[in-house]
Amino acid sequence: MKVTNTSTERRTASDSYHQSGSIFRGCSIESGAVVPMAPSKLNYRVSVLTFFAKAHPNDECCGTNGLPLTPNSIGIFGRAQLLKSDALRHENLCTYLDAIRGKHERTIIVQEYVGTPLTETFIGENNKQETLLRIGYQVLSALAHLNQCGLVCRNLDPSNVMVSRDFGVKLYNYGLYHMTCGGRYVSFPIGNVRYQAPEVLLGSRENVKSDVWSLGIMLAELALGCTLWESLKLSQIVRKVLSLVNTQHVFEKIAREHNRLEVYEAMDAGLRRLIEEWLTISPRKRPLAREVLDDPVFDFVRLGSLPPGPDTGGLTLVEKHLSLGQIYYLWQLAGGDVQQELKKEGLIKSEAPILSLPNLVMLNGKSISPPKSQSFLHDNRIIFLNFNTLLERLSAIPEEDYLPLIYNTDAYLESPIFKTELPLVIRERDMLYQFHRIVLLNTLLQGYPYTHDLLRSFAAKDIPPLFRGQVWACLLGVVENGMYERLDKCSPTHTDRQIEVDIPRCHQYNELLSAPEGHAKLKRLLKAWVAAHPQYVYWQGLDSLTAPFLYLNFNNEERAFLSLYKFIPKYLHLFFLKDNSAIIKEYLVKFFQLIFFHEPALAKHLHGINFIPELYAIPWFLTMFSHVFPLHKIFHLWDKLILGDNSYPLFIGIAILRQLKSTLLKSGFNECILLFSDLPDIVIETCVNDSETMYQFTPKSITYRKFALHEEGPEEFDLNYTEEDLQEVQAELHPRLSVYDLIRLLRDRPASTAILDIRSSLDYRKVAIENSISVPFSSVSLKEPRLEALNVPRLEAYLRRQPIITIVVSVSHESAMLFAKFLVDSGVPYVAVLHRGFEAIYRTDDKLVLQTFDYINTLAKHLTPITSFSE
Repeated sequence: MKVTNTSTERRTASDSYHQSGSIFRGCSIESGAVVPMAPSKLNYRVSVLTFFAKAHPNDECCGTNGLPLTPNSIGIFGRAQLLKSDALRHENLCTYLDAIRGKHERTIIVQEYVGTPLTETFIGENNKQETLLRIGYQVLSALAHLNQCGLVCRNLDPSNVMVSRDFGVKLYNYGLYHMTCGGRYVSFPIGNVRYQAPEVLLGSRENVKSDVWSLGIMLAELALGCTLWESLKLSQIVRKVLSLVNTQHVFEKIAREHNRLEVYEAMDAGLRRLIEEWLTISPRKRPLAREVLDDPVFDFVRLGSLPPGPDTGGLTLVEKHLSLGQIYYLWQLAGGDVQQELKKEGLIKSEAPILSLPNLVMLNGKSISPPKSQSFLHDNRIIFLNFNTLLERLSAIPEEDYLPLIYNTDAYLESPIFKTELPLVIRERDMLYQFHRIVLLNTLLQGYPYTHDLLRSFAAKDIPPLFRGQVWACLLGVVENGMYERLDKCSPTHTDRQIEVDIPRCHQYNELLSAPEGHAKLKRLLKAWVAAHPQYVYWQGLDSLTAPFLYLNFNNEERAFLSLYKFIPKYLHLFFLKDNSAIIKEYLVKFFQLIFFHEPALAKHLHGINFIPELYAIPWFLTMFSHVFPLHKIFHLWDKLILGDNSYPLFIGIAILRQLKSTLLKSGFNECILLFSDLPDIVIETCVNDSETMYQFTPKSITYRKFALHEEGPEEFDLNYTEEDLQEVQAELHPRLSVYDLIRLLRDRPASTAILDIRSSLDYRKVAIENSISVPFSSVSLKEPRLEALNVPRLEAYLRRQPIITIVVSVSHESAMLFAKFLVDSGVPYVAVLHRGFEAIYRTDDKLVLQTFDYINTLAKHLTPITSFSE
């Protein structure tokens, strides 16, 4: 690994770079000849540089809103995300890969590095002017693209123009001005004064034409064959540039000052005219980069062939099939650590904290401190990352693994690659495992929406963190359609005040969401959602719901918005009505019924101390737990949640209670209140596994809610509550089961289903469900909650030998509920009552629906098998 500092050192690094090869066909120009490249290697293509943000003055600790000021390094971190976006991908721009916030306001930037700086490139005299026009055209293309994305470079000088061996050009470090908010976040100036436009030296900040001036100065130097004002001091250079303000022909004057008039006059007229236009003093008269691209002098560039792209013949397999960002991600998983690399090369130095303490603190708050360490000042050195370790670990992977052919999802997931029982957190850090997942997802995402079902099958295993935002959007059925752009996100509304209060409290431990850029994006998303749903109101908690989508799609607000737009109706239908009391009440009743179904002992205790879900569970479900857990836990939880239906959050809630069960059973009402006011740490993987198991085990009708979003209307044997039914259900503690699910259970899991028929013995002998158990209700003593009291031989052993769903069937719904309570009081889990009772399955011709094969066969065509509990 090579560290560059001075011009000589930087040249040495570049020479080493060319000797090792690059995936780009570069050009070492000696006497105009092109030297063939060595075989390509994945070395010195990724550079790292670091600098410090400016600290806030000691007397400025809070902003106008009374909250602590956001550190400038967080501001830089937030603004740097735009530079990593797909919108900035361009053939003449080096790719930004990462922005890292270190200690003490340090910022680390990881960026693609291709070719050698223009300062170190020998142009030669053969076809010199054509070469300069070719370089100028590519720089203009890069500037035009930046301007189109709303950015200016303001850091354009020869050291940041990277040239390959055949004069392919890429701009380097072009985002420094943007990420530092025009230099406001740092204590050093942005850009080289020698190449700054006069209006920049006079204080102009956002003029996009200033970069055209910088390009004019660079090409003037190359055309004249000298460095302008080379022997002058910084202040003298500033005066020289400002002295040009009253000059009509700037380029000619510069040529005269440097005794290059003959070179100027012998220059190609087209090139000379262009440089004169670019060096126009008035910004209004100076052309834009995109306007100059259409100049006829560039016809030979547009119509001819541009420098060839990557020479795929010399690429490693990983370069052929993965993007540079994905390679960098795998490098980190393989043990790469950017900060450690900086420490090894001396760009990060550790010093004793005592050396930075102030010598004197005055009463007014000002401090007198020792001089700042040299390590905190601006350092323009860069280092290059070495990918040899990654390449060695991937060297044994055959090329066919880079291009997976997916015929059968089950067979593919059963391959040794994915058949692992390692915990999810370990799988996410396993480089080889993630490599195969990345290759796989690359294939599936390119085929979306046609690969939706395949994506769903593979996501059920796990979702690679690198693709989580995209995969979530696909699973939710998101198709970007321009809707977000059309929504009004600027006009003031009555919800603005509440949004502005909520945003500074939303996951502010996260550097991305606490950045000013994160606040602005979150506000736009919330205003867009409110504008798209005039029938709803803004409720507190919507910001927490939006945060995971924003974090995962920070550079794609439309995808973040559409993901939220699809997510809320699926899981929180009607929750954001102005009066949502009926919806919330039904949801919490269903939650309590499910607690009685899965954890009867805990439910009895909570019911006994009157600790109802209204006291703790509303924030859980209103924010889908995003207000309860930190983001990294939410991601794993929502990976499974998004694969489930609207009932899945209920099982997550029960899984949380299971982890707290031992404490809750020993706690009274006050202790429970204190416990949930500061929720203990929850093992998220256990929570995910428990909720998935309960979700698969529980018949769907047990989770039925009238106010959920139903894509299809209820059929004959589904649950379908009337208003009267709804009132009854909300007063019940035990769930109802549909005839549909009864049929499915008897068909798919007969060994795990017990039917207790509490009708009279006479009615039972007349007609009954096969293998059901007769327990006449008239013989049951409700005061003695013991199964032995039912006088049914071996009943207790039968109900407890394995997880069994016990279904109570009666002609009286009230009797069925009382008997269900008796069973639960006796310690029997998984108890449900058949909706509409025995009459729902008994026909007027004295035949059971369950015994009528026509009905069963008709229903079975539309039913999917119920997964057994053991699976």
